[in-house]
Amino acid sequence: MSWLLLAAAIGSVLYLISLYNALVARRNRYRNGFAQIDVQLTRRHDLVPNLVEVAKTYLKHERETLEAVTAARSAAVSELRTAARDPGAAAAMRQLGAAEQGLTGALGRLLALSEAYPDLKADATMMQLSEELTSTENKVAFARQAFNDAVMDYNTLRESFPANLIAGRYGFQEAELLDIGDTAIRQAPRVRTIAWWSEASLDASA
Repeated sequence: MSWLLLAAAIGSVLYLISLYNALVARRNRYRNGFAQIDVQLTRRHDLVPNLVEVAKTYLKHERETLEAVTAARSAAVSELRTAARDPGAAAAMRQLGAAEQGLTGALGRLLALSEAYPDLKADATMMQLSEELTSTENKVAFARQAFNDAVMDYNTLRESFPANLIAGRYGFQEAELLDIGDTAIRQAPRVRTIAWWSEASLDASA
């Protein structure tokens, strides 16, 4: 009987150790996922000053718009640094999400404004930077999805029994999903011309 009790005790200890290791592995997985987000968002941030510099040449009377982009970029850079120190922390994830959405909005306004400046829109450097920005935003979206999937996997294990007992005892905090909205910059909508059949019907009615 004593051997059975000893075997049961050893089995229980080994099981708890395996749960602890599983929590560590899943936490490392979402932290690594955030490292990929860090790489792509840093790339995005690095493109913005070049974009602003090119736009300055053509948008001499749009200083407020350019300054708004620069300020939004600085805020996003600062929040990314904070979030990178503790990936998954609720406050850091929310603040980063808000800052990135602010940057997306500022960039969207800048690119919409460029529609009114054909020379800027046709500038080779501007076109290249816009393409690189779009490519980077796609990579951000994939990295964010991978991070959020890893966070959900970690949180599910953390909340399940008996892993929740180990999580509470050893400081495995709940991780927060990252919501930065849609980082894709939308071009300003174009005004569509009236269809030929509409014009024909108007002529007929006249």
